[in-house]
Amino acid sequence: MTESAPAPGTHIKVLVVDDQQVVRKGLILLIGMLEGVDVVGAARDGAEAVELALQVRPDVILMDLSMPVLDGVAATTVLKEKLPNSAVLVLTTYADDDSVFPALRAGALGYLTKDADDDEVEAAIRRVHAGQTWLDPAVQARLVQAVRSSATSPLSEQGGYHPGRADRALPDGLTPREAEVLVLIAEGLSNTEICARLVVSQATVKTHINRIFSKIGAADRAQAVGYAFRNNLAGTG
Repeated sequence: MTESAPAPGTHIKVLVVDDQQVVRKGLILLIGMLEGVDVVGAARDGAEAVELALQVRPDVILMDLSMPVLDGVAATTVLKEKLPNSAVLVLTTYADDDSVFPALRAGALGYLTKDADDDEVEAAIRRVHAGQTWLDPAVQARLVQAVRSSATSPLSEQGGYHPGRADRALPDGLTPREAEVLVLIAEGLSNTEICARLVVSQATVKTHINRIFSKIGAADRAQAVGYAFRNNLAGTG
């Protein structure tokens, strides 16, 4: 498979949450075949997920978005407050689901569309368990498109970061310039385009990006995009 297995003697505990029985059973069967990964429970809605998660303390929660009683976004919000060490990996039917952005802000670390293949599901579970972001390529493209479509309005008016706002506290020790570069990464700009936008050299941009990735714990641009949305630095229009 695409990611290394856990160290001997350790297992990733996964809670599956989906209101469709066929999807739940399929995920349970798939995850049960992964080395070092155990399904410790399954829930039919967000409320049941919260109750069960508090009992079994999963490492990863595979969370559907559209569910009765309590939807995936609301359940994620509650779970990240009560079980901050449990990583939420969201399942969505469509990459353009309007709940994508709220769930990221609620604390979800990853996004999978329901047509993801077996390797993608395994890689996503292992990645978020390690505290890293996993974004389905289609979802990442949706995030970038949303940021670009809102580029005509100041990011500060959409709840995002705008370099002209001195009153905005920045997370993880980011400087205003680093936050500005991060927003441009979330907009989908390349290093060359960031150079042109900020009128700085390639070396300067690379230095900023290296420092940003180090501070936020990102390994690549996809993880940086997810971080920007979870921390309300990128607007969504």
